[in-house]
Amino acid sequence: MKKTIYITLTAAVLASCGGGSNKSLEKVLASNDLDAIRAKHVEISKEHKALEMQLNSLDSVIALLDDSAKLPLVTTIQVHPQKFDHYLELQGDVMTKQNVLIYPEMAGTLNHVYVKEGQKVAKGQILASIDDGGLSSQLAQLKTQAELSKTTFERQKRLWEQNIGSEIQYLQAKTNYEAQESAVKQMESQVAKSTIRAPFAGIIDDVIKDQGTVVAPGAGSEVFRIVNLSNMYVEVEVPESHLPNVNPGKDVKVYFPVLGDSVATKIRETGNFINPSNRSFTAEIPVPSHDGKIKPNLTARVMINDYTSENAILIPQSILSENANGEQYVFLVEADSIENDPVAKKVVITTGKTQGDFVEVLSGINSGDAIIDEGARSVKEGQKVKIKNIQ
Repeated sequence: MKKTIYITLTAAVLASCGGGSNKSLEKVLASNDLDAIRAKHVEISKEHKALEMQLNSLDSVIALLDDSAKLPLVTTIQVHPQKFDHYLELQGDVMTKQNVLIYPEMAGTLNHVYVKEGQKVAKGQILASIDDGGLSSQLAQLKTQAELSKTTFERQKRLWEQNIGSEIQYLQAKTNYEAQESAVKQMESQVAKSTIRAPFAGIIDDVIKDQGTVVAPGAGSEVFRIVNLSNMYVEVEVPESHLPNVNPGKDVKVYFPVLGDSVATKIRETGNFINPSNRSFTAEIPVPSHDGKIKPNLTARVMINDYTSENAILIPQSILSENANGEQYVFLVEADSIENDPVAKKVVITTGKTQGDFVEVLSGINSGDAIIDEGARSVKEGQKVKIKNIQ
């Protein structure tokens, strides 16, 4: 049954092509005679081969007579002025001017640690306290003595103003009072050193010493690391050749490869000193903390906008060629030949800065010119070409 349906459908398709041979084919298919069908298959195969030979002969003659088939096939790009931003690419690291280790100012046991890692602190906030070794008691005694000397001095001063008592008594009371006040201030300064405070607002990045540890001033006794992430920047070294074009206020794109994120910012300041070892100067570029993701010492790729042209002619670098004299050139299609018999014309050009796959053309090409793109390497000066498309 399936075989009968297939034969019927095939006959219907062939019948749609028309012609007397199809009718005889229908009869052969309808006969269900296997030998007759096979014989018809051989007959049609021979006719098909004969038609293929005829088509090949026709194609050969067409190729000989059609000149356009021999022309190189090219595509063109019509150039127009556009804005061009060139970027100087450099690498730098994120830094902060407030990333410091906090050391104790006096020796003693670390009595209390009031903060933990990651905690935000305010400027002047108490971070830890050190055993002052009895200095607080001494301060209390000095304050008592200072109060007594003050009372004595004020009393002696009133008597002196009433011309009672000797001048030497007055001066002794005054000197004693001032000495006691000075002693109190000195002791207060010493006692204050037993309290470790935050030098600025920031985040406690590391608690280095634990409560109960004996600490002392000097290297190796750092207690905390505090970082302020609100004033970070990227510092890059810029070659001195770019000095005229890299200035404060220039636009900058900063990309962080680890984060896969970028920020737009501007140069804050540039250095006033050329490093003689690598002939470069520094540029400081502020960056936001970006919800705490950007951290000191993070690697950054910096793109500084060192050149901008509002009406630049840009072409792909891939179509540039160079002659024996070192001159760069491209091929364009002469304007008066684009519609009828397009002709390739060789034009020497002057190029400027490059960005990505494109290069700026300073002279040699005008707005509206049709530059040969694909196929540019296979054409010659004055050669006719076949344009596939005109952009």
